[in-house]
Amino acid sequence: MDGWRNAGAEETLDPGDWEPVRALSHRIMDDAIDHLRDVRDRPVWREIRRGVRAAFDAPLPRAPLPLADVYREVAETVMAYPMGNVHPRFWSWYMGAGNFTGALADFLAAVQGSNLGGGNHAAASMDRQVVDWCRQMVGFPVGAGGSLVSGGSMANLIALAVARNVKAGIDVREQGVAALPQPLVFYASDQAHSCHRKAVEALGHGNQALRRVATGADLRMDVDALRSAVAEDRAAGRLPAVVIATAGTVNTGAVDDLRAIADVAVAEELWLHIDGCIGALIAIAPANAHRVTGLERADSIALDPHKWLHAPFEAGCVLVRDQAVHRAAFAVTPEYLETTPRGLAAAEWLYDYGLQTTRGFRALKIWMALKQHGVEAFGRLIDQNIAQARYLAELIAVEPALELTAPVEINIVCFRYRADGLARPALKALNIEIMLRLQEQGTAALSDTTVYDEHCLRVAIANHRTRREDLALLVQECVRIGREVSEEPCPVS
Repeated sequence: MDGWRNAGAEETLDPGDWEPVRALSHRIMDDAIDHLRDVRDRPVWREIRRGVRAAFDAPLPRAPLPLADVYREVAETVMAYPMGNVHPRFWSWYMGAGNFTGALADFLAAVQGSNLGGGNHAAASMDRQVVDWCRQMVGFPVGAGGSLVSGGSMANLIALAVARNVKAGIDVREQGVAALPQPLVFYASDQAHSCHRKAVEALGHGNQALRRVATGADLRMDVDALRSAVAEDRAAGRLPAVVIATAGTVNTGAVDDLRAIADVAVAEELWLHIDGCIGALIAIAPANAHRVTGLERADSIALDPHKWLHAPFEAGCVLVRDQAVHRAAFAVTPEYLETTPRGLAAAEWLYDYGLQTTRGFRALKIWMALKQHGVEAFGRLIDQNIAQARYLAELIAVEPALELTAPVEINIVCFRYRADGLARPALKALNIEIMLRLQEQGTAALSDTTVYDEHCLRVAIANHRTRREDLALLVQECVRIGREVSEEPCPVS
């Protein structure tokens, strides 16, 4: 005891004087508002300067720095070089554009500091509420449950783990996959996201257990091919278990025939999982909700609030029709996490619905934005993005230097610059050069892919800041750069 009394003053991470922190925090808030207010005045993306990049090789800090100096370094090295997805002309891959209310919510969530592993507290109650709101948005029945997760990859993994356990015919949690009496088969279209391969591999079944079903000319799963694949696997002694339908493929936005696939799932006793990370939320869009009819028949759905609900990263959601089998796939009750009749542990543990015991307070940024704007506003924004994609497709169709390379179903447009007489490798190189110069000059960020075995550029419009004038500028610049590259003395080859 005497040793304790003679020790130095106890430390804390809280400041000794809160007033300078208050003043700096106000300045940071002003800078953050300016950052979003002026987003159109900045390049979409720019290369990190060499001197700035060197800062990320600095050694572990041992001595303290004033918080104002720390913030200045963040402003100069991080805030000045974003990925760009909040910019109105960012259309690479498939990302939402965030929203300021969600950013405020992330700050408040960090200040409140709750761990969403579960327990009897307000953040856990809000987590359950937001999951239920997601359930309502996609038309799942009362009683269905789910969990907020990091994103689509984790949502799909959680859903496939539940499906596998239900369809295995044995207690996989206790006995493991080596005890399976028959190899399980998972079915997805050849346009399905790569995260499904990772999920099936992580579950211990191997890539060969994921059977890629052919797609038709519309890039939707061929339902007859699905039936044939199931019959073939049964005849070979394998156990067809899960079919993964896609509500919006990552390449082109094609939406599988969800109702027809649901009929096959019922007839063949398959678990129907719908990967709706791109398109499930079309269910709230009044002009386009019909495109995802059949969502409500799924056994599980993956969706991403950080896409068309524009929540700041990360925010994914998995929904499972039978909440009991969802919990049975993950629940563990160690002695240190037993439920009590009263107090902090007098509630369900949310960690029983996934892999994380420690979970961030993701719900607040979704909850606050939905409260502020209302779900109907987000539905209108989805319709707006889909209309913008059709507008872009029309601009491309009438521009002789460009050509569409895939059908436009929702908000993804695939196209390329055409150059008569160029061989395929040279044409690919030309289009990649267009994409890179658009990025490097800060005009727009788009990605590329391969559709129908042909390379193309890809624009995914999931941005509430995008305007039609931005799309017109994209077409103009693609044509200008394409001609510029083609006329250079040593064009790409």
